[in-house]
Amino acid sequence: NAEAQFKEVNEAYEVLKDADKKAAYDRFGHAAFEGGGPRPGAGGNGDFASAFSDVFEDLFGDFMGGNRQGGGRTRAQRGSDLRYNLRVSLEESFKGVQKTITVPSSVACDVCSGTGAEGGAEPVTCPTCAGMGKVRAQQGFFTVERTCPTCAGAGQIVKNPCRSCAGQGRVEKERSLAVNIPAGVETGTRIRLASEGEAGMRGGPSGDLYIFIEVKEHAIFQRDSVHLFCRVPISIATAALGGEVEVPTIDGGKSRVKVTEGSQTGRQLRLRGKGMPILRSGGRRGDMLAEILVETPQKLSPRQKELLEEFAAEEHKSTSPKVDQFFKKIKDLW
Repeated sequence: NAEAQFKEVNEAYEVLKDADKKAAYDRFGHAAFEGGGPRPGAGGNGDFASAFSDVFEDLFGDFMGGNRQGGGRTRAQRGSDLRYNLRVSLEESFKGVQKTITVPSSVACDVCSGTGAEGGAEPVTCPTCAGMGKVRAQQGFFTVERTCPTCAGAGQIVKNPCRSCAGQGRVEKERSLAVNIPAGVETGTRIRLASEGEAGMRGGPSGDLYIFIEVKEHAIFQRDSVHLFCRVPISIATAALGGEVEVPTIDGGKSRVKVTEGSQTGRQLRLRGKGMPILRSGGRRGDMLAEILVETPQKLSPRQKELLEEFAAEEHKSTSPKVDQFFKKIKDLW
């Protein structure tokens, strides 16, 4: 549509600038031009500069901030949104917690009640732009629109600016806010606090405050969404003979898990419902996976060495099948 309108403007200009063509169009209309020649605009007596300005505004007004239908900008402007990065521990993420944060931001000026004028007086219409918030300048066939330099686009000015906020209607101040962190949040969770951002300009609405959560790494547990992983070292005797071991849980308790005979490093034991809370799920939780780590004994006593030597003497292929398979592969390779 923009391209078609622009072509019509060019064609209208070709007719209007040529006296003979204009006279022919006034007498015969579009039929005076054969082969789909230049088409005039709506009427032969229009002012081309004005017509071109209107079309130019239709095509490009949005890019220039124009508002032909709605008048100028309103004096009140919404405040900016703010972002706050908040770090919490895994335990705090598990239980949920209330945090008090300090946010430096702009708040409404108490002296002028956010109007920006001394004594709370109302602003007056800007005399330069007549309240439009913009001024126009004619440059040939073009009408260029600029933000009003007097009111900076607000459309209104303050005759007696408030001394406390210099006419802005807001001042810089630190605020303390209590934020409820729900159980189950994870890194990347965003919490929105409506109207807790920067105050608006001259009585405008406040922006919002967005809190982005980062969960710190834990010394024991690793998190994957709602599931937790924990590496549990066990002795070589427990791994070989089987038994039970105690595993810590994120809620501060312990769970006993059974280790079957002949367990190997890397085997995972699932503890259902011992993971992280599922956000907004009514108390449901993920699982915890305890991964076995078989520890090789160190600093053996003479008697322990003697026992292991006796065990090695009695060892055969059935007790170490992976070792046997490995050397078979090596033998085939050689």
